[in-house]
Amino acid sequence: MNRIQGHTGGGVLLRSSGGDISFALEIENVHKTFGGFRAVDGVSFTVRRGEFLSLLGPSGCGKTTLLRMIAGFERPTSGEIRIAGSRVNERPPYARPIGMVFQNLALFPHISVGENVAYGLRVRSVDKAEIVRRVDEALQLVGLQGFESRKIHELSGGQKQRVALARAIVIRPEVLLLDEPLSALDLKLRRQMQQELKQIQRRIGTTFIFVTHDQEEALAMSDRIAVMNNGKVEQLGEPQAIYASPLTPFVARFVGDTNFFEGSVASAFDGGLQVSIPELGRAARLRTPYSLSAGERVGISVRPEHVSIAHETAGATALPGLVTECSYVGANTRYVVTLKEAPTVGELIVLTPNTEVGTQQFETGQHVYVGWSDDSMALVPLA
Repeated sequence: MNRIQGHTGGGVLLRSSGGDISFALEIENVHKTFGGFRAVDGVSFTVRRGEFLSLLGPSGCGKTTLLRMIAGFERPTSGEIRIAGSRVNERPPYARPIGMVFQNLALFPHISVGENVAYGLRVRSVDKAEIVRRVDEALQLVGLQGFESRKIHELSGGQKQRVALARAIVIRPEVLLLDEPLSALDLKLRRQMQQELKQIQRRIGTTFIFVTHDQEEALAMSDRIAVMNNGKVEQLGEPQAIYASPLTPFVARFVGDTNFFEGSVASAFDGGLQVSIPELGRAARLRTPYSLSAGERVGISVRPEHVSIAHETAGATALPGLVTECSYVGANTRYVVTLKEAPTVGELIVLTPNTEVGTQQFETGQHVYVGWSDDSMALVPLA
């Protein structure tokens, strides 16, 4: 079977003991075991200088363990970590060119904002005049100029986030590591901080490695996303590619809502495959780079926003169903539809834009027809 290789690395992996300084970070075949448990299992990728990379995955997938190994709080069981071309496996955290923003922020409550930001410079014995200049520069960058004398307890949640960020960037790290720093914020503030973080990252040009379990957060902020599951990187790519062209069933289901079906290859044509989907009672012609043999099992991912819903049938491929759930979510309405002629599918998710404020076109209990085009289907190889 000839497949397009699942791209789980950014750039060419280096096999020499010395790294390539064009990359800010290189992770090469890194493993981490705790007893008999494999927390990180053979992860390899590279990160370009100035890139914003998110490590995305559910709790326990290995993303925080990987971040802690990059930071130096954990040592890899095997494999190699290089920062700015230099191997750092044995270096303690303070000897690595990194900054870190923790989930709990880890600010010192008994000293001022300015002293918090200056802490990393003081332990590095930076000249006092230079400390003053760089603290002022960092606070100005995060919008807290004039807050030098404030105590931590006098700050709002968003201001504390900015202090933690200023403390991390003031030392001018090669790589900045962020471990779910926005998870405790309310939705509005979290979105505001997402924008501010990205703007600051672009201004200073520092490489950011951002750990999150929030798919929307990763999609909104990242240049690339590494989706992790069971200690492995299942897919690494740009947000649009991760969402539109998932390489595994896990990525399809975890990154946003999807309707997922199983089928098999019926035949091939120039630039694509003819796929049979028995549970839907239909076939589809899918354009895909994969070269698969007849009979091979495949998955089909259809995003909810690509599914149409109507009171009357709109063609031979439309499927009858019953609306079992209807949720107004602001700009969109989310429907759950049970398909009458495809009981093994279960429920189908449909997302439609609200053209008029406060209105919904369909209600729970209504009989409807749903459908989608072949072009809206993404083919996902199955092992």
